[in-house]
Amino acid sequence: MLAHPEVFDLGIAHMDCDAFYASVEKRDNPQLRDKPVIVGGGRRGVVSTACYIARIHGVRSAMPMFQALRLCPEAVVVRPRGAVYAEVSRAIRAMMAELTPAVEPLSLDEAFLDLRGTARLHGAPPAVLLAGLIRRMETELGLSGSVGLSHNKFLAKIASDLDKPRGFAVIGRAETEAFLGPRPVSLIWGVGAVGRAGLEAAGIRTFDDLRRWSVEDLAARFGNQGLRLWQLARGQDARRISADAPVKSISNETTFAEDIADPELLDGHIWRLAEKVADRAKAKDIAGRVVTLKLKSPDFRLLTRRASLREPTQLADTLYRAARGLFDAAGFDAKGAPRAWRLIGVGLSDLAPAAGADLTADLLDPGAAARARAERATDAIRARFGPDAIIKGRALR
Repeated sequence: MLAHPEVFDLGIAHMDCDAFYASVEKRDNPQLRDKPVIVGGGRRGVVSTACYIARIHGVRSAMPMFQALRLCPEAVVVRPRGAVYAEVSRAIRAMMAELTPAVEPLSLDEAFLDLRGTARLHGAPPAVLLAGLIRRMETELGLSGSVGLSHNKFLAKIASDLDKPRGFAVIGRAETEAFLGPRPVSLIWGVGAVGRAGLEAAGIRTFDDLRRWSVEDLAARFGNQGLRLWQLARGQDARRISADAPVKSISNETTFAEDIADPELLDGHIWRLAEKVADRAKAKDIAGRVVTLKLKSPDFRLLTRRASLREPTQLADTLYRAARGLFDAAGFDAKGAPRAWRLIGVGLSDLAPAAGADLTADLLDPGAAARARAERATDAIRARFGPDAIIKGRALR
């Protein structure tokens, strides 16, 4: 039950599935229902998603698997099934589209919805429609989600995290500034460790602290972000929900609990990240021409390198080889000694429909065509027999 004076007047929502990957695995294998489940790689891999039972033990996304298993040794580890998650995501997206054409996906398991003006069409206010969406997800798909309802995107996303799992939270206009005031500025989407350190150096830890600054002073201190910070401090966000926003890039990254310098371990991470990016590209039937490698040093310095391919690709093998080449050029110091890194990421951009991608033979790499055929065959086998049917040795590093 939910009571709020503005619950029937608000129409901007954010829906986020609860522990999406792990929930799909529990749905498809009832024996896992009451067990802690971790979706991720081998013992030297990282956690993609942990169910809420595992989270009670301290397991979190992007945590190294050995650390997660140390915290929760009884956990069941399941390898990700990208194609299955993409299929479920499409089913949820179709349910959303029945409520409003203004759906802006953020990932496979979350999206913004603009339900303003839909009450007359459906005979019910947005809050009721959203409750119906969650109930339908549970009855038809066996999955739960959490909803945040407010008057803009910034607050709707914050609200969806307030009462997980199976939550429904509302932030009204009248309470916006009072709600934000004592809360940490880390709630601002995109403010990571470096941004938080910069704000703390200026004495800004909460929204109340941020609100004491004038827009001129924030602009002088933080440049182009100054106006945005001033607006968000007051809960203002004019961004529209756009269903037609094109996907500009696909990326995946992982932050290590401890800095890693071992090139072999980092190579395993590069392969797994390339495989995740490739799975998402294949699920969306798109390909990209630019591969990006992202590295963050122990002192939080960010290093980004890009390589342009001769033709668009959606193959993990091609992504991996391009990213590994970038790493070989940037991951070592001037004397050739391995450098330590706290974060590594792989991305694909300059995206286009996949038709015509990965067709041209590489005269400098005669084995490329054979590896491409092998990867397509591997995808088909995994789709039929499960993600563990074939595993590259590189993925176990």
